[in-house]
Amino acid sequence: MPPGFPLNAVRPTREVCLELHDYSRVTRSAVEFFGTKGSSDPSAQAARLVDQFIKQNTVIFQLLNVSVHRDYDGTDVLLNIESRSSVGALPLLSPLTARYDLGLIVQPRFPWAGIGPMLAEMGWLISPTPIRLPLLKRSERRVPLWVLSFMILARLKALLDRLERRFEITTETRSSPKGRIEWTQYGTRQMPRGDFLSVPCAFLDLRDDRHLKGAIRFAVEKQLRSLETQSDQGTFVHRLIAVAESLLVRVHNVSARRPAAGEVQIWLRRPLCTDVFAEGLQAVEWTVEERGLAGLSDLDGIPWTMPMEQFFEAWVETVVRSAVRTTGGFLKVGRRRETVSPLAWEPPYLGSQRSLVPDLILEFEGAAVIFDAKYKRHLEELQEGGWRDLNGELREQHRADLLQILAYANLVNAPEVVCCLVYPCSMTTWESLVRRGRLFHQAELPNRGRRVRVWLTALPMCGMVEKMAILLADQLRSIRSP
Repeated sequence: MPPGFPLNAVRPTREVCLELHDYSRVTRSAVEFFGTKGSSDPSAQAARLVDQFIKQNTVIFQLLNVSVHRDYDGTDVLLNIESRSSVGALPLLSPLTARYDLGLIVQPRFPWAGIGPMLAEMGWLISPTPIRLPLLKRSERRVPLWVLSFMILARLKALLDRLERRFEITTETRSSPKGRIEWTQYGTRQMPRGDFLSVPCAFLDLRDDRHLKGAIRFAVEKQLRSLETQSDQGTFVHRLIAVAESLLVRVHNVSARRPAAGEVQIWLRRPLCTDVFAEGLQAVEWTVEERGLAGLSDLDGIPWTMPMEQFFEAWVETVVRSAVRTTGGFLKVGRRRETVSPLAWEPPYLGSQRSLVPDLILEFEGAAVIFDAKYKRHLEELQEGGWRDLNGELREQHRADLLQILAYANLVNAPEVVCCLVYPCSMTTWESLVRRGRLFHQAELPNRGRRVRVWLTALPMCGMVEKMAILLADQLRSIRSP
């Protein structure tokens, strides 16, 4: 190799993906990951590759809210990866090839078997979203097939909602001429047979795009067949099957038609192609090519992401809304911007945060409950070791959570205010808390003129809304009890 060449030749490793769970940390050997062990100076070369790797993929790391930095323990160069609340799978540029040959996968720490029913109970408010990046070199077979089916069906529904009729040149034999008469055909076919009243015509007709609707029907039918093989995974799959069947009704008047090679790209080049149109065609293309969600199996996969923080907020909203049906009260939702309280800075141009937005505010007569969902490990950590055993970082984060929700207490005028922090947990932890009567940890803040209380509670990451809503409703009723 010529002197001064920046990097020695290395052999790419067979492992192409970095994997971790949300809110976790992983440390990997950069020498092993980039395959520099056989070079003259493995650590130095690995360090240069890591720096280039981080620089090339900074924007992609931000899409999954992942931080990556280089370290050295005296013997090896380390690649430190730390995730937050987002999950998904995205392609990464390799510093060896400058192509998307690597990947990053952040798995939910709670299993998909519980997340699926939650998605259905929430009405699919938050769900995995495809990202416009190149396909990964591997697809995620551990992510259930219904996850991709949901994304595809949602896009096809939006496409059908926006699909407009268009003028097409139609050829038809008519007894009364219309449009352009095909004289050659009339003279060579109809006239020799004495069929003078059958006139072949070509004319513009306003009708549905039958070729495109046929492709949509092909995609829906294929997704329906896939969902029917997964019906044992839960009732939420039956809801998706019902969605697919409702879409089939809308395209029943056309025959299913597999798009020809390159036909989707021709449709995409139509004038005034909107995002909804492009995304719907992409869903058809995924179905035709049998793409999977990106992750850790052998097939090319679709990059995707899902913000678990927003997912958990929607889950808390679902449970609280179910409880309110039996307790009464007026519920305001931050997701709908119903809880926004602007901050008036003076002078305005020096201000920082412009408003406070609690997740949920439940108002009773003479009382209010403010809910703030936190997709963190705090309650699980408190159950395992207590406050004294928490590390300094977790303590500071928990203090910040408390201060934030206590600041929200000033946004309501009720004489009695409850500030409720809600954390996720496993079903085992939740059942243990219920059994021991520790589901709600309570404290009271001395305050002149009104009563301010703090609740710490948890919700399991599974689709048991009614069971959780009953316990929450009982706790809410205690606020108005003497």
